[in-house]
Amino acid sequence: MCGIVGYIGHKDATPVLISALKKLEYRGYDSAGIAVLGDDDIIVRKAKGALKFLEKKIADETIKGSLGIGHTRWATHGEPSDINAHPHTNVSGSIAVVHNGIIENYMELKSWLQSQGIVFRSQTDTEVIAHLVNYFYEQSPDIFAAVIKAIHKLEGSYALGVICKDFPDRLVAARKDSPLIVGLGKGENFIASDVPAVLEYTRDVYFLDQKELAVLYDDHVDLFTEDGERVIKKPYHVDWDISSAEKGGYAHFMLKEIYEQPKALTDTLRPRLVKKYGVNADITFDEVTFDDSWKNAERVVITACGTAYHAGAVAKYVFEKLARIPVVVDFASEFRYRDPILTKKDIFIVISQSGETADTLAAMRLAKQAGSHIIAITNCVGSTVSREADDVIYTWAGPEIAVASTKAYTTQLMCLCLLALKTAFLRGTVKDAEYKALLDELERIPQKAQAILDNQAAIQKFASRNFNKEKVFYIGRQYDSATSLECALKLKEVSYMHSEAFAAGELKHGPIALIDKNTLVVATATKKDLFDKLISNIVEVKSRGAATLVITQDNEGSFGDSADEVIVIPDTEEVFTSMLSIIPAQLFAYYCAVQRGNDPDKPRNLAKSVTVE
Repeated sequence: MCGIVGYIGHKDATPVLISALKKLEYRGYDSAGIAVLGDDDIIVRKAKGALKFLEKKIADETIKGSLGIGHTRWATHGEPSDINAHPHTNVSGSIAVVHNGIIENYMELKSWLQSQGIVFRSQTDTEVIAHLVNYFYEQSPDIFAAVIKAIHKLEGSYALGVICKDFPDRLVAARKDSPLIVGLGKGENFIASDVPAVLEYTRDVYFLDQKELAVLYDDHVDLFTEDGERVIKKPYHVDWDISSAEKGGYAHFMLKEIYEQPKALTDTLRPRLVKKYGVNADITFDEVTFDDSWKNAERVVITACGTAYHAGAVAKYVFEKLARIPVVVDFASEFRYRDPILTKKDIFIVISQSGETADTLAAMRLAKQAGSHIIAITNCVGSTVSREADDVIYTWAGPEIAVASTKAYTTQLMCLCLLALKTAFLRGTVKDAEYKALLDELERIPQKAQAILDNQAAIQKFASRNFNKEKVFYIGRQYDSATSLECALKLKEVSYMHSEAFAAGELKHGPIALIDKNTLVVATATKKDLFDKLISNIVEVKSRGAATLVITQDNEGSFGDSADEVIVIPDTEEVFTSMLSIIPAQLFAYYCAVQRGNDPDKPRNLAKSVTVE
């Protein structure tokens, strides 16, 4: 959600800023802009719409300067427009600001600034910051001190980049609740919302912690607390290949990332398997200390948003089946606004692909205040959730650029299955032989995922015949019902087709009233003892004119006489089925989006990392 970049060094800033912003397009945006300090003034250029419109606007002019900031905006205050686009400046244009987040007390600050004679140009909360920094700067002409005084007045979330005409040798950055990294180059330094923006130039970065500031010069970077005290930390070296953040010959990042799932699943699984004498013997998480609290836990609580929540919904069945422990799964956005009952005997798990999801962070902090031990599952090393949790389990999925999560979801499931199996072993709810057999089967999941991808043609053809359906319903039972939630989300995210998911047994309790010839019903059927129930559901909807698709492990043709199309996936243990059954649904969503002329990498109105409520 929004993208921030900044540069100070020996190069022309404009091409660096534009290149870095392109690396952040996946975050979602509706306008873009840059501010570059030239010989005498800060030059600001902004444009509504895609980054290409900004490039077109500046194509015929030369913007010289080696200090600048850039931004891709996802509108929260004020409509998408050139005026509301970032950067924003003070009245004289001598200070420019880019901002990611939401300033909750901006109306109060705006009213006060207007009483001081300040005239606002935009409808945004960000413009308040530019004028507030200027207010303190006029009292004492030190841009760093002015930024510190300003952020103490701000309530809400922010990642900031600030430049000042009077200080051409520095760039000031700050963060609270919104992600911001500092890239360390040779004779040049950078700020960005995410690592891919700077990988072309450096692999050494600082992850700014909560309420930290950075002052960047061309030859060094100073870090500070919000009170101006110096901070010393070691930079993090990014060791994944920049090519993994490029399309690599695929038409879209989403398709590339769907096809990367076998490798991502392997990378997530292998470091956690300890082998003795060539045989799987145990699961190990170097990041987690398994003490008696795991053995004696009375409940698992999982909180997350969106796709991560759906992984938690599946994990509920896995934990309860294997570890025989009650599980509560809650939307983080709901959890934070009620008075949840938590005890020290809970295992509290938060899941966030980016590690920066605002509602999930708020829920985690609430649980921590209650004394819960927090285990975080995330894909981003150095993210806020990874730093604030007591223990962190990384999904080694590599960078996920497409807005709609695919490999993040399946690797989250892999971590959750491993964690559930480890918990079951510690609690003695699985026998040694069953434990080994399940571990052996987990090792086969990546190759079974590859087998599905090798036979994707049937899904592509089915999408070409059904991409124009008015309604798509996903149904299933048990694990399959939970998986259907993610199936429906993927389709609506990228194809804009209306899709819903519900437990198949609920079909007669209302949803069947919507079934007609313009409806597609997709049934996920991996629980063999419930096949007959699903067949009845399929017959019911077909008799009312719906087209039907079944995604199943059945090799005996149980659904051949009832469904229009059957996609058979490799057989596996029922607790692991969701890692496989989701893949045909991901492909279906992708191909529907392409057939409908949509860009599946950047769906409208959505952002990759939801860092505001």
